Amino acid sequence: MKVYFTLKMAFVALNQNVMRAALTTLGIIIGVAAVITMMEIGNGASLAIQRTMANMGANTVVILPGAVTIAGVSIGSGSRKTLTPQDADAIQKECPSVDWVAPIVRARAQVVYGNLNWVPTYIFGTTPPFLDIRDWTDMSEGEAFTEHEVLNSSKVCMVGQTIVSKLFDGQSPVGKHVRIRNIDFKVIGVLSKKGANLLGMDQDDMLLAPWTTIKYRVVGSTLSSNNQSSSSLASTAETNELNMTYPNLQQNLYYVQTATEQLDARPPIRFANVDAILAAAHSGDLVTFAIQDIGALLRQRHRLRDSDPDDFDVRDMTELTKTIASTSELMTKLLLCVAMISLLVGGIGIMNIMLVSVTERTREIGLRMAVGAEPGDILRQFLAEAVVLCLLGGTIGILIGRGSSYVISLVLRWPTAVSAGAIVASVLVSTTIGITFGFYPAHKASKLDPIEALRHE
Repeated sequence: MKVYFTLKMAFVALNQNVMRAALTTLGIIIGVAAVITMMEIGNGASLAIQRTMANMGANTVVILPGAVTIAGVSIGSGSRKTLTPQDADAIQKECPSVDWVAPIVRARAQVVYGNLNWVPTYIFGTTPPFLDIRDWTDMSEGEAFTEHEVLNSSKVCMVGQTIVSKLFDGQSPVGKHVRIRNIDFKVIGVLSKKGANLLGMDQDDMLLAPWTTIKYRVVGSTLSSNNQSSSSLASTAETNELNMTYPNLQQNLYYVQTATEQLDARPPIRFANVDAILAAAHSGDLVTFAIQDIGALLRQRHRLRDSDPDDFDVRDMTELTKTIASTSELMTKLLLCVAMISLLVGGIGIMNIMLVSVTERTREIGLRMAVGAEPGDILRQFLAEAVVLCLLGGTIGILIGRGSSYVISLVLRWPTAVSAGAIVASVLVSTTIGITFGFYPAHKASKLDPIEALRHE
């Protein structure tokens, strides 16, 4: 009952000078609106950065074959043929922290259309989950190849925007055919534009096809450093030159089966290795667990003893993720500090106005004390007035802040995201400011001498 009476008296007192009360709350309104707007813009920027990180593959783990060492000389990473498509399937099934997995077979060759040709930066043979890993599921045109086309080694492909501009003069390539090492590929889809990565490499200069097609029809081996479309000519020339130098050299060093024996013999099992395996963790926080799960699984599958080194390399983008996340967090904190300064200014304004109110209402305070009001009643009344002003300003500030962030996202196209924490914090901060900055004026009013207060003009 006493709380209700105190709040009622506070509203009555504030209603006697509405304009001054409105101007007093203006600082809190601006401060709270700034906090809400800044936090929602900061959250939106963080989400945009996270999407950009996902676009670059921040949650991505790359598994590469190990290096071959001959007589103490390392051939280099990826020189061992230790990764298979079955490894990719096992990672997908047995690693709970991994979301998507795709094997990759790389190639370097000319892509020919009509009388035009182009050597893309990336020619990848892979599977449909590659698009999910790279956040590339939204096709610009056409459609992606399917698992069925991977199993059938279908001669289909998807091309990036750079290849469209270089070979098709910006026209739609869907349904048209290109040649890679004299193998005819049908273009069934166009990848959406991504732009350059952090190293400046053009991500749109890419051709994707089923890994089985690239492996068995185009490459036939692991990736070499030169252009594979011209390597076959060079190897043929070297063989012809060798035959001319040694005309009596026997090419067949082992027994050659007759046609009948070849028909009766069981065909050898073709060993399929891949150049890399691309995996995506469920989230950035699970990348470390994904690396541990993948490492343990591959060591088990490759029959490695505890004393044996890994015959594969696992790489991630942890450092990049930490750098971008820390930058985003710093930006949000700076925005919050600017907004909190506005709240501090608003709190000081409330304290000043409440001090003026105490001076103007000195006779009222003395009269209330003369009829039996205790100092605690005076303290609660002025404290309630300050808290009510702050809560009203905070409520209006929340509405203005939400509206401002919506208008900014609508007009300027800036990313924003609702921050429930900022709204709750604004209410708590408003109440705290009302109590903190209203206590001194309320305490001063409660300590007035009733006789001196009644004499005050």
